Amino acid sequence: MIKDIKDLTEQQIDILINHGTERPFTGKFLNENRVGIYRCARCHQDLFHSDTKFDAGCGWPSFYQAISETSLRYLADYSFGMQRTEIRCGNCDSHMGHVFNDGPPPTGLRFCLNSVALNFKWAETGEEIDG
Repeated sequence: MIKDIKDLTEQQIDILINHGTERPFTGKFLNENRVGIYRCARCHQDLFHSDTKFDAGCGWPSFYQAISETSLRYLADYSFGMQRTEIRCGNCDSHMGHVFNDGPPPTGLRFCLNSVALNFKWAETGEEIDG
């Protein structure tokens, strides 16, 4: 079920709907190390396993592999005079962040996510934590 815009916080609207970015080193999941699954904050689609998370030193939670080929959409992004690839939720089309070709093996990818665009389902308890 996709959250209605009225059920989102102001920061979630800025990022998920208006394609904003949270300030680096401020996101709730930057240093999260528990085992679980990272999901879309708007529709709860599974996006990343915690074992694909790594410290990229960039200030945002980073992953080297998505859960599936259809969990994300990829779009060319030429904003701010840059050439990047935007990633959106494959289910609800919410903005998640960007993907870069400077990640670790085995994929060489760095999916750079906004914490506020995610929630985390902790494997041990099933508890869901909003970013």
